[in-house]
Amino acid sequence: MEIIPAIMPVTFKELEEKTFLVKDLVDFVQVDIMDGKFTKHSSWPYKKSPDPYFEAIKTETKGLPYWEELNYEFDLMTENPEKIVEDFMNAGASRIIIHVETITDWSKILEILKGKVEIGVAINITTPNELLASFAKDADFIQCMGIARIGFQGEPFDERVIEKIKEIKKTYPDKIVSVDGGVSEENIPQLTEAGATRFVEGSAFFRKLDVL
Repeated sequence: MEIIPAIMPVTFKELEEKTFLVKDLVDFVQVDIMDGKFTKHSSWPYKKSPDPYFEAIKTETKGLPYWEELNYEFDLMTENPEKIVEDFMNAGASRIIIHVETITDWSKILEILKGKVEIGVAINITTPNELLASFAKDADFIQCMGIARIGFQGEPFDERVIEKIKEIKKTYPDKIVSVDGGVSEENIPQLTEAGATRFVEGSAFFRKLDVL
């Protein structure tokens, strides 16, 4: 079982502050990247264009915060991901997650990423699992969204994801399944029983840190 804190940074400073809090606790952190098109809101680095920090990071003149201590997975909640995956790979990603609802050129994404980073495909609650058929073979893992409204933290857990995971594990028994959204200590046992082994916690993880 792997617990991964999720950060939805508005600014690079927020990314620095939150990675500082978790760098000694976990091996991986997930950074939610939103362009304000696939999701309602945007996040760093799309809050400012061009963002000077990201421009420096993707050209390797500056590193991600605590990059020597943390591995990064980027959840690309964006349109046209094939246009930006190389930037995030160059920025230092160990894993990159693409949402199946946004994929228009899977072969190009594979050409850029395959063998260089772990590739995940994410699927929304209401998206039929059948859509995974075109992508699962070449993906390293599948991420199920555990909330109905993505792009927000603190959203209520949607129990429909449990059956979704069971179906996915039945179809793709060898694939790692990750759950992102609404994950908590209360529902991790159910999600584990369904077949998930990675759990991405956003607001719940940082609330726990507040009481330590």
